[in-house]
Amino acid sequence: MKTLLYITIAIFFCTACNESQKKDNAKKTNQSLNDNKKKKVIIAIQPFVDIPKENVDYVANYLKKMYANVVINAPIKFPKNSLNQAKTRHRADSLIRFLSAKTKPGYLTIGLTKSDISTTKNNIQDWGIMGLGFCPGNSCIASSFKLKGKNKMEKLFKVAIHELGHTQGLKHCPVDDCLMRDAKGKDHLDEEKEFCKKCKSVLINAGWTFN
Repeated sequence: MKTLLYITIAIFFCTACNESQKKDNAKKTNQSLNDNKKKKVIIAIQPFVDIPKENVDYVANYLKKMYANVVINAPIKFPKNSLNQAKTRHRADSLIRFLSAKTKPGYLTIGLTKSDISTTKNNIQDWGIMGLGFCPGNSCIASSFKLKGKNKMEKLFKVAIHELGHTQGLKHCPVDDCLMRDAKGKDHLDEEKEFCKKCKSVLINAGWTFN
């Protein structure tokens, strides 16, 4: 009888532990989901006055397929101190700092322009680029100036979402057809198709959705 009693007590405790473990796991899952919801911010597309509205709308429409919380701000002028010394290009880092100062808590800003932009890379003080985003950060910039071909708007979207990826903590990816591929001064945008599995998982944890 004592043996049977011990067995019964053991089964009771095992069952109780399993139920407790299930509740703890469910609680952790719910907490994780809530944390992801808290992470989700509003992406604000900030056009500068030079870029056509159709380009802005194109980027916005395609971005909304991956991220629901997208708004378009009214176009703004360039800051006075954003030009390089030769007055030929806007400094991308200056534009990002300008946009960052205007970005409210809970927002992420992507600036769009058709003007030439540049940054400092290695020993080159004025390296022309298609876009720039700090990793991580709350603002980034994309330009259509260097984009060629009939699908310029599609390419602009790819540049924009690449820079947004940087703000979410993504670094350059070695996968050739991933949207986070390093351009290395060239236009590989036609070869880029989507985020690779690894990059996509980071964005999903940040609240992005993919079909």
